[in-house]
Amino acid sequence: MSTFAFDYLSELIKRIERIRDEEGEALQQAAKLMADAIEGGHSLFAFGCTHSSLPIQDLVYRAGGLMLINPILAPGIASLDVHPATLSSAMEQMTGYAKVILDNTPIHAGDVLILVSVSGRNAVPIEMAQIARERGIKVIGVTSVEYTEAVTSRHPSGKKMRDFADIVLDNKAPKGDAVLSDPRVPQKFVPVSGATSIALLQALVAATVEELLARGITPPVLLAANVDGGAEYNARLFAQYRDRIHYL
Repeated sequence: MSTFAFDYLSELIKRIERIRDEEGEALQQAAKLMADAIEGGHSLFAFGCTHSSLPIQDLVYRAGGLMLINPILAPGIASLDVHPATLSSAMEQMTGYAKVILDNTPIHAGDVLILVSVSGRNAVPIEMAQIARERGIKVIGVTSVEYTEAVTSRHPSGKKMRDFADIVLDNKAPKGDAVLSDPRVPQKFVPVSGATSIALLQALVAATVEELLARGITPPVLLAANVDGGAEYNARLFAQYRDRIHYL
């Protein structure tokens, strides 16, 4: 294995170990919010802009995952599906767009919204968290504490996304996200926030499953469709929870 590849994987492992060792309490609190919503008949939603939408997509309609997590995929910032790609970066700085997105999403008081924003500085995730809380929606914010503390807000309020979150989960990414350096390269290279955010969110799923089991509730977990009987099993669950599944 190349030295750079080894160093990157070592950095990634180190940060995931920090998540394991440092985020346990926050994960448990977030899992309780998720379980409260499920037990109370409410819905779960998740949102991120551009690359922060990728950890969200990893949660949705996934074998072994909670089937109740609904993605919010807003035009222009749901992923890198616009051209030029720089357009999505500009759009996530637009004030007012978050309200439009939420007004057109079947999300209500008592629901839970998972928000991913590594820097936490742009207008859309900030306003998404702010408006959600004002509407009685519980907000779980996934961000990098180091990164967000090192940059200024791009919102007129001067706030960051984490300021409006009920629970903050730290993905341990550094400022700028990249972790390797070499004197021949003018900036650091290879980011970690995608991998650490996915690990953090899947840990949240695991903690939520455990919390539901402790309450005597069978978690609605998807079976792989490529396993014999998987499609039939999932169809029964979809029918049971159809009022809380909005992505079908």
